[in-house]
Amino acid sequence: MKPVAIVGVGMTPVREHWSLSIGELAEAAGRAALADAGLAAVDALYVGNAYGAAYNQQTQLGSLIAGDLGLAGVESYCCEAGDASGAAALRTGYLAVAAGAAKTALVLGVEKVTDMVGLARNTARSVSLNADYEATNGATLTSMAALLMRRYMLEHEVGLAQFEGFSVNAHRNGALNPKAMYRNPLRAGAFSKAPMIAEPVSLFDSAPDADGAAALILAPADEAVDLSPQPVLLAGSAVATDSLMLQDRMDPLHFAAVGRSAARALDQAGLSTSDLDLLELHDGYTIMTALALEAMGFSARGRGWRWAQVNGEKLALNGELPISSFGGLKSRGNPSGATGVYQAVEATLQLRGEADENQVANARTALVQNLGGLASSAVTHILRALPD
Repeated sequence: MKPVAIVGVGMTPVREHWSLSIGELAEAAGRAALADAGLAAVDALYVGNAYGAAYNQQTQLGSLIAGDLGLAGVESYCCEAGDASGAAALRTGYLAVAAGAAKTALVLGVEKVTDMVGLARNTARSVSLNADYEATNGATLTSMAALLMRRYMLEHEVGLAQFEGFSVNAHRNGALNPKAMYRNPLRAGAFSKAPMIAEPVSLFDSAPDADGAAALILAPADEAVDLSPQPVLLAGSAVATDSLMLQDRMDPLHFAAVGRSAARALDQAGLSTSDLDLLELHDGYTIMTALALEAMGFSARGRGWRWAQVNGEKLALNGELPISSFGGLKSRGNPSGATGVYQAVEATLQLRGEADENQVANARTALVQNLGGLASSAVTHILRALPD
């Protein structure tokens, strides 16, 4: 397997893009990434999308987007793993280039949620749950996250306010990111007072659905320096799964897939958790951040929430463990199938030293983790800055 590098990136602002179609969003991000890499074409295009069939009544996104980008004829198809679809597409592109099946690959994540509103959108997203036992009985991703959080709070005797720092940190960083959906800082104490969506998950806990597209270009690492002045090595890539339904897991408060995928990716990269300069985690709900930190060994069981204390200062850009450096899902927004690619683009900018006000000083390594459902699918990538 050949080492693989990221040589170009591009993304649209995360917004409610009422006037743009899913294809137009994808085209904008794709062209930006091609321009950043100085390429007019690639050998393959892999698309991450979760809900296009439901939200936009559109499938065959591989063909659609390839045509819009002037890439008709290339290998192209869509990857789906719920909200982990973007990272699944990145994994696919990585494998294609590493195996020599493609010399260059464009990985593109896109989601257009504003074509559907209200209850219909919640119903559409529930396809990420078990259709026969969960969705049919009215369960939603948010309600299931609320059950997880309630169980965690009970088992570990933790109050709701102890999770606030995760959201405070995300909004603190998102306020600096011009492409973030919500750039408002979150005042201390506001988290527990926010309107409840599914108690104890509140409006300030749940990441907002959004429209957006992000893209990156992959190439063999030994040729990357000819394409980019600052290529970033994709040093580790791994996928793991867990039972789709929480009720089928031996321990619902242990994100087994998160731990497995992170361990495999770190081992592949020859790194440990202590070597990481920043994390981009799937903070769709604060409970998911706490459980992910525990599953990867950053905290003991029942102690992941401690990273959020004192307004999440330990997680800040200049903190001990920077997380959600551009605002994460909570502040940047969660364009579902595109989220994993946004995370990788943002981490790449960090390692290239191009994160502007969101820059983590001296960042050389990053862990990027994208989750489908409630950690039913976990995709982890390790990025490293190449030596000058």
